[in-house]
Amino acid sequence: MPPPTFTIGIEEEYQTIDPVSFDLRSHINAEIIAKGKRRLDEQVKAEMHQSVVEVGTGVCRNMQEARADIVNLRRQMVDLAESNGLLLVAGATHPFADWRVQDIYPDERYLQVVEDMQLVARSNLIFGLHVHVGIEDRETTIKLMNQVRYFLPHLLALSTNSPFWLGMNTGLKSYRCKVFDKFPRTNIPDTFNSWADYEGFVNLLIRTNCIDNAKKIWWDVRPHPFFPTIEIRICDLPMRVDETLGIAALIQATVYTLWKLHEKNQAWRPYSRALIMENKWRASRYGIEGSLIDFGRETEVPARQLLEEYLQMVDEAVDELGSRREIEHVRWIMEHGTGADRQLRVFERADGDLSKVVQFMAEETRAGL
Repeated sequence: MPPPTFTIGIEEEYQTIDPVSFDLRSHINAEIIAKGKRRLDEQVKAEMHQSVVEVGTGVCRNMQEARADIVNLRRQMVDLAESNGLLLVAGATHPFADWRVQDIYPDERYLQVVEDMQLVARSNLIFGLHVHVGIEDRETTIKLMNQVRYFLPHLLALSTNSPFWLGMNTGLKSYRCKVFDKFPRTNIPDTFNSWADYEGFVNLLIRTNCIDNAKKIWWDVRPHPFFPTIEIRICDLPMRVDETLGIAALIQATVYTLWKLHEKNQAWRPYSRALIMENKWRASRYGIEGSLIDFGRETEVPARQLLEEYLQMVDEAVDELGSRREIEHVRWIMEHGTGADRQLRVFERADGDLSKVVQFMAEETRAGL
């Protein structure tokens, strides 16, 4: 069997912001989506709330292609927003917007989600980063999904960028996680013995009218239902494009490293969903400023120390994948703080003025373009 391609696909969800009030603005969004589609074809999509714009790269053979594609997409969307009198902002929650006054995109699929889930769906005003890694063999996908679960809290800690909600400092570095928790079929998945085991689970949900297809399984990692990829969905959307690229490179290197073990009939030791959820809570609460549990050593360790060990673990893969430039941005995050840390610093300097935080987020969104 040929090895996986380890191709990369990146999806980012942006906020459209009024440049005077710095609140979310949705009524002009359909026009931006239409113009974006004319410019960038299917790489631009609407999301459930009209103040959300999603972009997705093509299938990229390496991180250099991914860099070119996502930088171009972000640059084009910044230009489109500004030509329509709006700001584009990358952040996993808006600091003070009220979900209760947001328009739902008039698409049958989204209207059905709102019908099914009611306020849970309407309140889901969050913005994420999804990274796909190409694994063509489905049996291998399941084996790697079981193992990559362990590293999801570490990736969340690095990406945390949603400390505010409804005008309040939540005390969490990723409040987006807690908003999304209310959806069914979210969080860390259980392990599956095989692809047939997973398919049996999906088919049972379809037969019993829980879902109509596997896209309504929103776990933090999943086999994509239509593409031959493993999709990592746990991350907040970072502010800077370089942060996105650093995290995407780390995800690709992690999957590659676990596959090399798999090829030798070895595997990362499996841990229960309940234990990994303990680390996910710590990551969402403290980001990289707290401690995570090292389950092998059965002790808590400062997150930064564990991240250093994590980077050493994938170091060989980084060279083989040619992603050294991108992975260095992970060290930039560890040095300068996550998006949440930087938002909170601005909040303190501005004496709690959240509009100043949104202005800062808009500036960071353009950094590196």
